Amino acid sequence: MLYSSYINTMLNLPKEIISAYDVILIQKQVPIQQRGAYKKWLRFYLDFCNKYNFNTRKSVSLSAFIDKLQSKGQGEDLCDQAKQAVIIYAALSSEKHVNNQLLTNINRKHTKQIAAIDKKPISNNSAMSHQQQSAIQSVPVIDSQQNIINESKTNNYSSLKETGANWVSVYDALEAEIKIRHYSPKTLSSYRAWLRKFQSFLKSKDSRLIEQQDVKDFLTDLAVDKKVAASTQNQAFNALLFLFRHVLKQDFGEIKDVPRAKRKPYIPVVLSRIEVDKVFKQLKSPCNLPAKLLYGCGLRISECLNLRLQNFNLDEGLLTIHDGKGKKDRVVPLPQLIMPEIQEQLSWVAELYDQDLATEKYAGVFLPDRLGDKYKNAGKEFSWQWFFPAKTLTFIAETKEYKRYHMHDTKLQKAIKSAVKRAKLLKRATAHTFRHSFASHLLQANYDIRTIQVLMGHSDVRTTMIYVQTIPSLTLKEAKSPLDF
Repeated sequence: MLYSSYINTMLNLPKEIISAYDVILIQKQVPIQQRGAYKKWLRFYLDFCNKYNFNTRKSVSLSAFIDKLQSKGQGEDLCDQAKQAVIIYAALSSEKHVNNQLLTNINRKHTKQIAAIDKKPISNNSAMSHQQQSAIQSVPVIDSQQNIINESKTNNYSSLKETGANWVSVYDALEAEIKIRHYSPKTLSSYRAWLRKFQSFLKSKDSRLIEQQDVKDFLTDLAVDKKVAASTQNQAFNALLFLFRHVLKQDFGEIKDVPRAKRKPYIPVVLSRIEVDKVFKQLKSPCNLPAKLLYGCGLRISECLNLRLQNFNLDEGLLTIHDGKGKKDRVVPLPQLIMPEIQEQLSWVAELYDQDLATEKYAGVFLPDRLGDKYKNAGKEFSWQWFFPAKTLTFIAETKEYKRYHMHDTKLQKAIKSAVKRAKLLKRATAHTFRHSFASHLLQANYDIRTIQVLMGHSDVRTTMIYVQTIPSLTLKEAKSPLDF
């Protein structure tokens, strides 16, 4: 049950808010046996907003909170009850007699027990102020297609702008939905870029007026007028699909009669073993070892540069990849040929670690998500240090501290591009080419396709099957009876 999981970590509400909230619960005729649950949902909501940095004054905080409950397996009836509890709180916070400073500065100290709920809630309507009574009457009812806004304002589409509307709330909602699902920052950057282009195409028409036809016109313009590549148009389609489903809360429907660019059959560029060695000879420290791991372990560039010391199991010769594409983990064998280089890199990181600890106001390395808030000193632990740390420390202006990031991906990409050029290869190779070469060479060595799928971290074996086209066929083509084998 969700209650028991968080009962010791919920925020403690001031008695003034609890009393005012009790009044509205009575006026909305909420059964007395449910009022305790309503107050618990309110505490969960405020705790959620505090944890994920949501502004309780913005409607996106409610949709994000409900999405979180649904992702935790809460039933529809409980989600509706939680939504009603938050909507009532929104009406409460709009009352003039409630101290705004009190609402924003809710006690953030975690308590082991929930504050005792007043067993004798106010039942006399005359005890309420005029502002309180008017606020209670304006509490909106639950509607799955609406946010925390007044119903009359929502339905008044005649006042919405056809051009020049403010899309700040849409961008905020997009960022919130991306963070709730723990998508990568690159996904957020890509979807935000397409949202800007879509907004420009619609001349900033109010988001509540957006229709499916707008998407059709935009995709048609990309394919016909701008002549974008198939992958570019498909990326735009996915971004708008996410916008409709999770931000605008609308049914995207089926897009018909739109010129959709078809992707051509793609055969990845693969280097031979000799070509791989030629590129390695042109690489120098600190980019030669990352490139060898890209090829030797079949890593994506982000997976390689995000490696921490705890990912390495040198005794077993294994490398664990955490939070790969799709937030999947996997284990790959470490190349024995480069084990001396790995040991040398570990020794260098240990020396750098000692230097960092001696630096004044050093706060450790950057940690994923909000792990640093949960474990304050984890960033200074040796196991959390980057395997490929950045050359310099990063200054955090908000806290006046220094933190260390990993080597930037552009540095490795530029180094590999320059090495390929100096090696005078006939193929157009990038950092990702080493990953393609890893899979193709395993397949060429007669490794099972399912084994390669696991090592690559592919969800579908059909993705791995593309490498069948990169190696020569070893099948005998001359017809012969199996009886003669």
